[in-house]
Amino acid sequence: MSVIHRTTLEPTKLELLAGWLPTRPWYHGGHRPRLGKAGGFRLDDPKGEVGIEFMVVRDDSGDGPVCYLVPLTYRAAPLDGADAALVGTAEHGVLGRRWVYDACHDPLAVAELAALVEGRAEPQAQSVSDTPDHEVSRALAGEGPVPAEYPAVEDAEEHTELTAPDGTVLRVLRTLHPAPDGAPQAEPGAAGHVAGAWDAPDGARVQGLMVLLLTPPPAP
Repeated sequence: MSVIHRTTLEPTKLELLAGWLPTRPWYHGGHRPRLGKAGGFRLDDPKGEVGIEFMVVRDDSGDGPVCYLVPLTYRAAPLDGADAALVGTAEHGVLGRRWVYDACHDPLAVAELAALVEGRAEPQAQSVSDTPDHEVSRALAGEGPVPAEYPAVEDAEEHTELTAPDGTVLRVLRTLHPAPDGAPQAEPGAAGHVAGAWDAPDGARVQGLMVLLLTPPPAP
């Protein structure tokens, strides 16, 4: 169950991201991001120890506003072998020091994302405890299973690709685009997807794709 504490975080999430985003190859804004929260959802850690958030942030520092998908995990101790994925540390008013990571490099978060695509995990509201997020949808062609481990992580100009040993890919779309008709549809060739909602720069609530599942072609 996702438990949301009404307390402080110093520095704030947006302050942490303002220093981290310009280091990412998929970020196309200015050197000093001007960020605002635009939406997102959470996933539960089955053990209740790690926070998993898929945050949407809007950046107004470039030629025009852009919404980015930034999955994050919040841990009570450093994650072994993930120094390069550390966004920063912050002091939580209830839980104490938190180590904040790019969740694409956190095996726990990636496994839960795969479970979401498969339909075994339920998306949770970003800011309300124990409340499903009905604006998040998922689809999967067939019954699965979807691999749970994606050890290879590569950032590109518009997305981050997580690759499983069998060649299956979870493509996390970093730059978000509203679905033209308000009904997100997976790209041709995708075996599954996750879609969600966020606030557009004009204040409208929009929906679009966030994650694609791509499976390798069958062996000849």
